[in-house]
Amino acid sequence: MKIETKKARFTNPLYLESGRILEPYEIMYETYGELNEDKSNVVLITHALSGNHHCAGRYANEAKPGWWDNFIGPNKPVDTNKYFVICTNNLGSCFGSTGPMSPNYPSDKPYRYKFPVLTISDIVKAQKILLDSLGIYHVKAIIGGSMGGMQALCYAIEYPRFADIIIPMATTAYTRPWAIAFNKITVEAIKNDPEFKNGEYEAEDIKANGLAGLAVGRMAGHISYLSPMSMEEKFARNYVQTDGLYELFGRFEVERYMEYNGYNFPHKFDPLSYLYIVKTINIFDASRNYDSLEDAFSRIKSKLHLISFSGDMLFFPSEMEEIYNMMCKLGKSDICTYKMVESDYGHDAFLVEVDKFGDYIKDLLESKA
Repeated sequence: MKIETKKARFTNPLYLESGRILEPYEIMYETYGELNEDKSNVVLITHALSGNHHCAGRYANEAKPGWWDNFIGPNKPVDTNKYFVICTNNLGSCFGSTGPMSPNYPSDKPYRYKFPVLTISDIVKAQKILLDSLGIYHVKAIIGGSMGGMQALCYAIEYPRFADIIIPMATTAYTRPWAIAFNKITVEAIKNDPEFKNGEYEAEDIKANGLAGLAVGRMAGHISYLSPMSMEEKFARNYVQTDGLYELFGRFEVERYMEYNGYNFPHKFDPLSYLYIVKTINIFDASRNYDSLEDAFSRIKSKLHLISFSGDMLFFPSEMEEIYNMMCKLGKSDICTYKMVESDYGHDAFLVEVDKFGDYIKDLLESKA
């Protein structure tokens, strides 16, 4: 599979929903496969909170492949023998695109708290500018889960003729209090960690030493990515064999798992980026710039295929079913489908249990479903 990683720089101002301007800005992106002559085989992949542009394949000496490698590649559901796949790193993230730790031009000092709060619409607008610069004015499909699903919905509403097919997974039309509450734990844990230094930390120090506040917050968030059933199946009440049952800080296996995921995370993810991305997720509302949610969804013209997961404890299946019911009410049932995948895994099932929906996606792309 041909993989190319590139960074695009834009000097024209990006006018943001907040009224602020981002200028200049950079977008890191990765492509897979070959673009056909009429550019009709483009599939855009949009990523979730902690994702990045590296969604498939493996770099030289890389321990793990891209985050959706089980989904994208030769002879996989998104077949790179057929499709030219593009994935960008979202603005505000910390994997190469402009974010809060990027230089605040013309200064060499990072933005930090001077970075603007972004919306999903802002991120999508920047992606659209990138695609225009590549001469891609229409795509076959847009596929994304969680925050990536928010982006997919945004494309459907704001650029109604840009894609033939749009497939949002494990997402919502507006972020509910339940998800905002989980995010609040992370925000407070980061802000109150002395090593965060009110955003004036050195990035290299965090990479080397971690940040307990982000680690603890990530543990809380991780609970919402799983489900009670998946935890029961994976851990039950198993106790760490090397820890004593009557030691105060002896651990169950689930506790060790949470520690491992939590304390490793800050070594690879910037805390200010995390705060900004969480804010973007919290304020997402597909109806914000319209009279109502119905008004927003009435604009959709692409085929919209909604996929939820029965065990999702972050964005519940009912939230996606609401979108489907609205599309039907608007007389758009001919261009909208809804599928709930039976899964006990939780929110992250869209990343992990591809075997449960991969063939369905393949058929959608080939217009067989």
